[in-house]
Amino acid sequence: MTATVAGIPRAVADIPGAVADIPGAVADIPGVSAEIRPIRFDPDWFSVVREPFFVHAIAGGLLVAVAAGVLGYFVVVRQHAFASHALAHIGFPGATGAALVGAPVTLGLLVFTILGAVAIGAVGKEVASREVATGSVLAFATGLGVLFASLQTRSAGTITNILFGSLLTISYDQLVTFALLTALVVLALAVFARPLVFASVDPQVARARGVPVRLLGALFLLLLAVVVTMAVQVVGTLLLFALVVTPAATALRLTARPVAVVALGTAINVAAVLVGLVLAAMFNLPASFFIVTLAVAVWAVVLVVTRDSAGRRSAAGPPAVLDGALELPLARHHPEVSVLPRSAGD
Repeated sequence: MTATVAGIPRAVADIPGAVADIPGAVADIPGVSAEIRPIRFDPDWFSVVREPFFVHAIAGGLLVAVAAGVLGYFVVVRQHAFASHALAHIGFPGATGAALVGAPVTLGLLVFTILGAVAIGAVGKEVASREVATGSVLAFATGLGVLFASLQTRSAGTITNILFGSLLTISYDQLVTFALLTALVVLALAVFARPLVFASVDPQVARARGVPVRLLGALFLLLLAVVVTMAVQVVGTLLLFALVVTPAATALRLTARPVAVVALGTAINVAAVLVGLVLAAMFNLPASFFIVTLAVAVWAVVLVVTRDSAGRRSAAGPPAVLDGALELPLARHHPEVSVLPRSAGD
């Protein structure tokens, strides 16, 4: 029996872009509607999981889950959720341009997301100006991506993979790149985590203490560009929020300790990727759909369960960040970098 993924034989699924090209070819014909494929359980799903392409998908998904989980805490606390979403779209012309000239899509994504991060960091210093700068760069990049896509003769598959992810078509070379980029993110945060937490939670006090807030902000945006480059290839530009922001926001509803948030957010990412891939093999549906659905479902459950307790803690404590998610002061968990007085109970 030939193993299938999302209704496509394994041999075809191994070809990058082939899965998306088939429905796209029908959708591109004016007046012709694609037939709805029935959802069926695949009893041979375990054999699909053992296929080399699926092993690559698991390895790639786990690497991205770790990188996004580690950086997600800083994305939420620094209020860069929109920037992460924008960088994914800024990478769109890089991916379509790379496909147009025959270059690796990962390289195109990385170059454009880094350029976007540099532009956002250089133009937008404060939150208000950063939002305007981000939106302006995003609009220009999206228009450029549309131009590159229109110049391709076979754009349907490439665009679909970029917008919604192509985890099941990850190659060995991409795995090596993901591993190197994940190592870079983890190593950088291991070195700069303490001052970056200080600069993220209380930038004014950090600046007064001599912490290079601007430099750390630029470093963070570059790391965010790296993570976005990888995450786009797992869940796409439209669904990237679920890996970079949602797990960290979920963890912040349960604890304010940065290390615990990073660990819990990473665990949510890893679980969503693993379970999502298995469900994709079982029901022949897109892996990105299950990954995003699981991450958002966990967030929704935690939001409901902790709504009352988070509200009470926020009312009793100091001003909160992100709707009461980070209600504890920096002095409680980072006394070594805080100039704030600690309470007697600490």
